Amino acid sequence: MSQSISPKREYRADIDGLRALAVLSVIIFHINPQVLPGGFLGVDIFFVISGYLITGIILEQNHRGLFSFLHFYVRRIKRIFPALFVVLILSSIVATLLLRPEMYVNFMKSARYSSAQLSNFFFSRKVDYFSEGFSGQPLLHTWSLGVEEQFYLFWPLLVLINS
Repeated sequence: MSQSISPKREYRADIDGLRALAVLSVIIFHINPQVLPGGFLGVDIFFVISGYLITGIILEQNHRGLFSFLHFYVRRIKRIFPALFVVLILSSIVATLLLRPEMYVNFMKSARYSSAQLSNFFFSRKVDYFSEGFSGQPLLHTWSLGVEEQFYLFWPLLVLINS
């Protein structure tokens, strides 16, 4: 009998509930910040949940002697990159049609950083994330994917060094 590298983990309704609350709080915050002024913390909650789940997977697979950096990174890429590139392609088409030339140039810079999973660095220098109204940055939401991918890049090594 062969062991699967990515075993089916037990479903956790409580974690899905926390995810739903985190997403809902961010949506409410973006619709009307006065209703839920701290709603942006849903992103932090989502990061903590993701870290908890990923750490569990890494430790479990390592304990079973099945952890592979290559397999880990391939799974993350397959999970995140297809949706990201659909967003980037569709946003680029819309940006070509709607943005003024100077805004388009800035958009394309943000798209390059987004595709490299570094948009958090780009936007940290360009945008006040907490300012009200449209920031003029259609890809601003990709900053969190940058943080997440950077976490995935370094966290497995840190976990395995300390386990």
